[in-house]
Parts: sequence; C-alpha cells; structure tokens
Amino acid sequence: HAPPVAFLRAQIDACFDDFRIGAVKLGMLANAGVIHAVADALEAHRPPFLVLDPVMVATSGAKLLEDDALEALRTRLIPRADLLTPNIPEAELLTGQRIVDADGAARALERLLAMGCGAVLLKGGHLDEGAQVVDRYRDAAGDAGFVHERLPVEGHGTGCTLASAAAARLCLGMPVAQAAAAAIDYVGLALRQGHRPGRGDVRVLDHFGAAPRA
Repeated sequence: HAPPVAFLRAQIDACFDDFRIGAVKLGMLANAGVIHAVADALEAHRPPFLVLDPVMVATSGAKLLEDDALEALRTRLIPRADLLTPNIPEAELLTGQRIVDADGAARALERLLAMGCGAVLLKGGHLDEGAQVVDRYRDAAGDAGFVHERLPVEGHGTGCTLASAAAARLCLGMPVAQAAAAAIDYVGLALRQGHRPGRGDVRVLDHFGAAPRA
C-alpha cells in the first residue's frame, strides 16, 4: 500500500489534472509530513491563489498542530499564501507573542506579514474589545479594519467558511483585500441567519441564505 502522504499527493495531483483550479484553500494539516507534501504539490502546480487558514487551536483551547509542524507551516506554506487568516490564538502561536489588546493585534499583523505572505486577515473574535468584534487586514498597500457587532451566539465553522469564501471570491477575479471584505460580510450574514438544529447552543451557518444573488 502507498504511504498516507503519498496517497495525499496523488489526490492533489488528480484534482489539478482534472480541473482548472482558480484558488486553493488550506485548513488543518496536523503534522510536518502532510505540510511538506502539500507544499511540494503547490510548488509543482502553482495555483493562482492560496488562502491559508492556519488551523492550530480548537475552540476548547486544545492544540491541533503537532510541535514539529509549526516550523514547517512557517517556512513552507505561509510564504506562499496570498491570504493568511489566523484567529488570535493561532497568531499567538505563529508569532510567539501574546495578543491582549489592539496594539498587540497590530504588532502581530506586522510580524505575520513579515513571514512572507501577501496579506493577513487577523480574526478578532477571541479578543475582548467590548460589544464589537474587529477583524484586521494588512497587506503591502496598507491596513483595514472591519468592525461588527458581537453576536450573542456560538457559531461553528466560521473560520473555515471565511477562508473558503475568500478563496471563492478570488476565483471570481476579486482583489485580495476586497475578497477578504466580502468573505467577512458573507460569514456575518450566514451567522445572523443561522439556526440551532437541536437543543445545543451551537448555531449552524446559513450558507444558502447568505449566498450572493448576482
């Protein structure tokens, strides 16, 4: 049998052979072997855009990335990313610095951009800034802040959806900064219109209701 990483590479190659890939979105990759396999594939196929959601910390606070994978993520994938979309705990792991306020978030943006990615969208949901959530964007051209009301709900899959929505917009030819802004709007609407399917507190995003009509 082929090793799991070799099979992963074969799956990636099959997708690129069969489809015209407009953008790639990456999420949780777990270990260094997987990261290197994915990075090798990206170097071979060179997709037009890469959105990297560096999934490393669960909502519970549990670490999802093996220790040997962090450096591989920093050196192999972040420099290739057109858009990096960490949350606050993930940005802390990547930079090695605590983020407790707006100044700390600004410093993190600077450090993350210096790692070689094209742009950073630092998600602000984990940062206590009162009744508001501030998502912060930075690229070589400057900064932008997206301020929205903190909703009294517990969402599931918001980060994955945000990165995927940005990748979809990039496929449609939207510039990176506008794609990030559109993705934030999409997730916000999907969360506000979401529903709780059972007795739990988690709200499921309304992907269809939030989809653009044009």
